[in-house]
Amino acid sequence: MRTQYAVEDMTIHRIVEQERAFTPMREFLPNLTQELLDENRAWLEPAGLDPATGHIVFCFQSYVVKTPHHTVLVDACIGNDKNHAQRPAWHRKSDTSWMNALKAAGVGVDDIDVVMCTHLHGDHVGWNTRRDNGRWVPTFPNARYLFSKKEYEYWDGVHRKTPLSSMEDSVLPIIDAKRAELVTSDHALDDHVRLLPTPGHTVDHFAVGVGRRGDAAVFTGDLIHSPLQARYPALFTRADTDAPLAVRTRRDFLERCCDTDTLFCTMHFPSPSVGHLKRWGDGFRCAYLS
Repeated sequence: MRTQYAVEDMTIHRIVEQERAFTPMREFLPNLTQELLDENRAWLEPAGLDPATGHIVFCFQSYVVKTPHHTVLVDACIGNDKNHAQRPAWHRKSDTSWMNALKAAGVGVDDIDVVMCTHLHGDHVGWNTRRDNGRWVPTFPNARYLFSKKEYEYWDGVHRKTPLSSMEDSVLPIIDAKRAELVTSDHALDDHVRLLPTPGHTVDHFAVGVGRRGDAAVFTGDLIHSPLQARYPALFTRADTDAPLAVRTRRDFLERCCDTDTLFCTMHFPSPSVGHLKRWGDGFRCAYLS
């Protein structure tokens, strides 16, 4: 399975941690009807919909982008030793899958210059930190970690009222270590890498665009989870903070990328996860690069 792509003067690597059936499709997409699911089952199965359980299939992954200036990690996936009591496949896990994939890309933890977390849900911040003698320390000792200031302040407020394990073990230790850079969601790192405001899934979610002449590639974060949401952008998720805004954001973003040369790099689409966005009736589809 292909995990490396060249765009302009950059190299992109997929860093896969898990790919598995996650949760019932219609529970995850609350406005998905059984009729619509049945109409699309043939092309969704088995990569995007587990035929045995009816569960949506997700790839959980990060991306490393090597530019002439920086080595950038987009999203930090699930992580090891983290408290995910409601998700047994994540809870206190100790496997080497993600680190092995990083190594296969020719990257070590010391090589990462910048970590960009599209939002602060637990499966996008987990490798921010690692456990060291009972303490959570930054996994990437030389990196700056870019968080949206608005996003951080929102989840910090939630955490103060109802503690969130992902904040405690994967975000606040970065703040305490003074490795975080709180930015706006339209921040530009340099002439190659920029953030793209895509609110709705969370209060200040951002995607990431890379390229000197516009967006040669984009990294979607969680503005979209399933290929079914590409075909039907009005399908929202149970995890969206503002579902109507998420729907508008998704359609606008897909329109922006459709029928262009922009490499569309998704966080949760089934492997190979990366391709070019094409029109499909009133919606869209990702023409994967194999």
